Parts: sequence; structure tokens; C-alpha cells
Amino acid sequence: MKARVAFLLAATVLAASSQAFAASDPKALAQKYNCLTCHSVDKKVVGPAYKDVAAKYKGDKGAEAKLMAKVKAGGAGVWGQVPMPPNAAVPDADLKVLVQWVLSQK
Repeated sequence: MKARVAFLLAATVLAASSQAFAASDPKALAQKYNCLTCHSVDKKVVGPAYKDVAAKYKGDKGAEAKLMAKVKAGGAGVWGQVPMPPNAAVPDADLKVLVQWVLSQK
């Protein structure tokens, strides 16, 4: 019984630490939420390159909030007519990490 409890405790700690690692690694989050299917850091794919997004919003103090709302709701027209689907299921904490990462690109 003690061995089973110890195993379950170890499994829980391992799962929690791997989730914390993913949350601290923006590229892993981008892969997890399929962002990299349509975007790349340095070149346009379906959507704009992250470095182009960062350049467009450089110096915009409201950029983080704008982009978080845009990613959550989806939309089209800012970068062309191909729509970005809504990503409402992405937790706000992960979304914030992703948007900060995008805005940090050079």
C-alpha cells in the first residue's frame, strides 16, 4: 500500500513538473496549440511570421491585450483575408506566455 501511494505521489509530481515546463517554454506551447501549423518565427506561412507581428506592434503598449483578444476570438483582415480560427480553449496563462513570446521576436 505504501509503495502504491509513493508511486501515485511520484507520478503526480512528474506530471505537474512537465506541465510547468511546457508552460515556461513558449515554443512548446506553440506546438501544443498548433500555432506553428500556420505561423513561423521568421517567415510567412498561412499567417504572418512572428517577427513581423512583433515589428508591427513594437512600441504599442496595448499590443499584448489586443493580440490576446485576437487569438482568443480569431478573425481576418489585419494580415489578409485568410481567417485565423478562434482559440478560445487556450488558457489565458498560456495565451499570455505565447503572446509575450511573439512580441519578443526580432
